[in-house]
Amino acid sequence: MSLPVIAIRPEPGCAATIRAGREAGLAIAGWPLFAVRALAWNAPPPSSFDALLLGSANALRHGGPALAAYRGKRAFAVGAATAEAARAAGLEVAATGAGGLQALLDAERLPPRLLRLAGAEHVPLAAPPGTAIATRIVYHSAPVPLAPDLADRLAGGALVLLHSAAATRHFAAECDRLRVSRSPIALAALGPRIAEAAGAGWRALRHAAEPSDVALLALAADMCHEQGQSRE
Repeated sequence: MSLPVIAIRPEPGCAATIRAGREAGLAIAGWPLFAVRALAWNAPPPSSFDALLLGSANALRHGGPALAAYRGKRAFAVGAATAEAARAAGLEVAATGAGGLQALLDAERLPPRLLRLAGAEHVPLAAPPGTAIATRIVYHSAPVPLAPDLADRLAGGALVLLHSAAATRHFAAECDRLRVSRSPIALAALGPRIAEAAGAGWRALRHAAEPSDVALLALAADMCHEQGQSRE
């Protein structure tokens, strides 16, 4: 029997992952273990940079009124959802990348001054020669406790999708706090750094070939099939 799949990322990303997972034929449910919260931030003058660098639509959803000053600025975005949110905020999307911000930086010809709007947990970037990146933290993902009914479901076996290292650490700590055994739980992570944060003792632990929901859900489908066969 195939494992049930659990998405724990915050909304609205969790709902998007569930929709995509069900379209791919997975038995998937959402139990967000994080809530995204806006943070106060010091917005630099629009004239002090040439374009915005955006790795998540959350930066635009939670950036607040200060974003209005940047209407008309160019934006380099990762993912279709981020690009769509940028356009809705009045930005001109210059490029939409896949596979993370670093891949976008390496692939695109960039202006010299970039403003990165990011979450409290964000991946360090290596700026290309001639490009300076100023970073402002505009949101954070606040952890919430693992619900007892989810703990019961995990005890029966499940595959959990992990979209960040912070989510991985929080999920593992909550399982330990509630004394939920790791052995029935398989983990599918968005990337190797995220997988490394999980520690040992899980039923299975793998990471996607590239950091995208499409790749992660494909990995989940493969793991469900493999783990289902292993227990038959």
